[in-house]
Amino acid sequence: MMTEIFAERIKRTPGVIFAALWLACCDAALAQTPETPAPDVPVTLLPRDLSPWGMFSNADIIVKAVMVGLAFASLVTWTVALAKGLEVIMARRRLRKDLRVLAQARSLADAARQLDVRHTVAGLIEAALAEVEASADAADKEGIKERVALRLSRVEAEAGRRMTRGTGALATIGAVAPFVGLFGTVWGIMNSFINISKQHTTNLAVVAPGIAEALLATALGLFAAIPAVVIYNVFSRSIAAYRALHADCTAEVLRLLSRDLDRETVHPAKGQRTNLAAE
Repeated sequence: MMTEIFAERIKRTPGVIFAALWLACCDAALAQTPETPAPDVPVTLLPRDLSPWGMFSNADIIVKAVMVGLAFASLVTWTVALAKGLEVIMARRRLRKDLRVLAQARSLADAARQLDVRHTVAGLIEAALAEVEASADAADKEGIKERVALRLSRVEAEAGRRMTRGTGALATIGAVAPFVGLFGTVWGIMNSFINISKQHTTNLAVVAPGIAEALLATALGLFAAIPAVVIYNVFSRSIAAYRALHADCTAEVLRLLSRDLDRETVHPAKGQRTNLAAE
């Protein structure tokens, strides 16, 4: 009775038995098949050192030159920032001090005695006194004031030009560095495609190093350009403030000159102008 029941169940499930037999045969075949070793990856296709120094060392000579140039430009940027920053700060501090002296002085000669001859404001007073001395035989006070104003404007312009020296390098670096970095990027990517063509493979180990070197050149270009632009803008505002202070000092010198001319401009005996510098 049990045998008939078991046979009946076998007839109802022939697919299950066939599947079990098929899996058993496959397992036996796999057990007898030897394992195939993994293929060796050529050394030339292994990834290189992708640290910043490793990428620089393995880069093409053109990309290396671009990176060195951008690093030098960044060094120039920070050197100019430090030197020019100290110069502007000290110059503005001296102008504020000299402006207070001019505001409290009673005459040009009095201000000249209190100011350091090495400062720019002392140069303004010297130019004003030189023009007054050269115009000692002139009777027109307005003409003297105009000529003094012209001299002072030239001194002021020269001081402004002297203060802007070095900032042009910042503007140049800020404008050119991104494009230099872009040139290094294009060159590095071009070399990557050349390597793909030579080795007849698109393996990432072939493409990645060249692209990484190219992107490093772009990063160096931005690292040199962004600080240069920011520092240049800061110096532009600082130098504009310096020029405003210098203009205030020029106005104070003209005020003292006008006061001196209105006091005693004609000697009562000789009919000539007194030497304002000798007061």
